[in-house]
Amino acid sequence: MNASGAQVQENPRSGARVRWVGYQTIVRREFGRIVRIWGQTVVPPAVTASLYFIIFGSLIGRRIGQMDGFDYMQYIAPGLIMMSVITNSFGNVVSSFFGAKFGKHLEELLVSPLPNWLIVLGYVTGGIMRGLLVGTLVTVVALLFTSLPVAHPLLIVASVILTSVVFALGGFFNAIFAKNFEQISWFPTFVLAPLTYLGGVFYSVSLLPGWAERISYANPILYMVNAFRYGFLGTSDVDVTLAIGITMAAAAIMFAIVVTLMNRGTGIRE
Repeated sequence: MNASGAQVQENPRSGARVRWVGYQTIVRREFGRIVRIWGQTVVPPAVTASLYFIIFGSLIGRRIGQMDGFDYMQYIAPGLIMMSVITNSFGNVVSSFFGAKFGKHLEELLVSPLPNWLIVLGYVTGGIMRGLLVGTLVTVVALLFTSLPVAHPLLIVASVILTSVVFALGGFFNAIFAKNFEQISWFPTFVLAPLTYLGGVFYSVSLLPGWAERISYANPILYMVNAFRYGFLGTSDVDVTLAIGITMAAAAIMFAIVVTLMNRGTGIRE
């Protein structure tokens, strides 16, 4: 009985260690992938951000003048940073997880002792790492063109991490249902990009006609961009508490949905 009791006590610790090692392995692999193909993961967003600042900030921004009391380049900088975080968090997970499906090495994870929620968490962590890495790089690029005050640093950190989680999960969701490489590009092109550009990155929704402004409030990216902008500039088109609440709820709901789909084997064992 003592031996049996000792075994019962050791199992939880052993299981927790296995899970921790498995989680670390996924995260290290994802980080290694980001670094290994840095020419695809890091350089393009920096170049794109530079073009945005040159065209929209320097050339068009001079004609627009100030927005909400700030220089136009200052106003769009947080939105451009958040846009890079969104697209890269999404893109990292959708490409990595679908690649695992396509390459038939996802089965190695599925037969491992790791629970599905931990597998999801590992991939999402990889998406967060790439989102934050690219977001930091775009912030450096932004500082080459303009100055950025920091009004609420904790809000900046909270909003960028939560947003990265949401869109990393969105990439996982897309990868689960994708059956070919064309389908992993459909959602970013036809859904994510329009929502991002119409999410207040380049303008304040208060400038829109009444009907367009009301429609904009149905766009979740509007709340994420404005929460992040408020962290820097202290100005927002929406209630910041509501924005953080919506982002947290979206992250929790999407995590539950993705784990449920993984448990059912949707798009994996079909």
